[in-house]
Amino acid sequence: MKTKYGYLTYCSNIHPGESWTDHFFHLKDNLPIIKQSLSPEAPMGLGLRLANEASVELLDPKMMQEFKIWLEKEGLFVFLINGFPYGGFHETTVKENVYKPDWVTKERYDYTLRLFSILSELLPKGIEGGVSTPPLSYQFFDHSESKRKQRIEKATKQIVAVLNHLVQIQKKTGHSLHLDIEPEPDGILGNVSLWVHWFLNVLLPLAIPELQTQWGFTKEVAEETIRNHIRICLDVCHSAVSFEDNQTIVRLLKENSIQVGRIQISSALKAEFLEQPEETLHLLSSFEEPTYLHQVVIQSKGSPLESYPDLNFAIQRGAKPYEEWRVHFHVPVFLDSYGLVSSTQKELVELLDLQKRFLFTNALEVETYTWGVLPKNLQIPMADSIIRELQWVKSILDK
Repeated sequence: MKTKYGYLTYCSNIHPGESWTDHFFHLKDNLPIIKQSLSPEAPMGLGLRLANEASVELLDPKMMQEFKIWLEKEGLFVFLINGFPYGGFHETTVKENVYKPDWVTKERYDYTLRLFSILSELLPKGIEGGVSTPPLSYQFFDHSESKRKQRIEKATKQIVAVLNHLVQIQKKTGHSLHLDIEPEPDGILGNVSLWVHWFLNVLLPLAIPELQTQWGFTKEVAEETIRNHIRICLDVCHSAVSFEDNQTIVRLLKENSIQVGRIQISSALKAEFLEQPEETLHLLSSFEEPTYLHQVVIQSKGSPLESYPDLNFAIQRGAKPYEEWRVHFHVPVFLDSYGLVSSTQKELVELLDLQKRFLFTNALEVETYTWGVLPKNLQIPMADSIIRELQWVKSILDK
């Protein structure tokens, strides 16, 4: 729905399935209910998740036309696509495979180009559109710094190739499309600071001369073009897990003229341990599950941050009194407490307040996708869950 502070939607990666038939079934089953509740009189945008298999199928002209007709009939439009998970994302073990194929592969490149072709077909005139994508790769795929540097360079060259494609689309169709690269703990671009460093020191030096040669741009036009088409996807769960300060994030992005493709509105788990941490640790262990990576960052007074690649490793390490854990687990945004364990809702509200002040993006996408692995008492029907999340966000924006 359109708000004073941007288009508010949700990401359909909450729905299972890899084929377009699966995707479309869940959209038809849920979206009309959600729109009727939240935006009955005005068109409503969607953050569409397409698995690789679905992206191939949707390029079929017959399927594309059927989807377009349905969107128009229901008063819906697509302006965001989630291109992070390539394959299965539910009811299977995902873990670090969510990064595969990564940005050094032809598969990731081809998949992303397909998503942009689809978005170009679906995007209404006058609205920018973005495709989100992983932070190049997973840092633990490489066991030496030299191998990681090679991976970064190869991945960046592929992103420059996508950039050329986006320039071509804009010249041909007038659509302004952007690739939204998403920092995530333990990704090669694991936080906002690392993302900005990569953008300034790796991407720009590679991309500026390429665009000058390919399109005859001046250096200034080439840089402006890169900044328009390559943006950061700011997932608030991820930045909270990394203990990044929201005001520092916004200042860093503004100082370096980095554009935000979207805010992914999400909360992480937070545990603040008291003198006897066993009971809190026991409750936190109930969130350990085999589907997704749940990276943990621990803050102890007077000590550097400690990081663990998954919740089970942190639980094996054990908790110490008066330290705080942040866990990569996309819990419902409307809840701030789960008994002894809480969420980073405070940090989320703080970032939304900064968005209200500075309007640094026009796309606000709720990304709560872990309903199926939450404790049963927190689960309600899917459409009701999505409506509740969006209503809560709207209440914060309306304050």
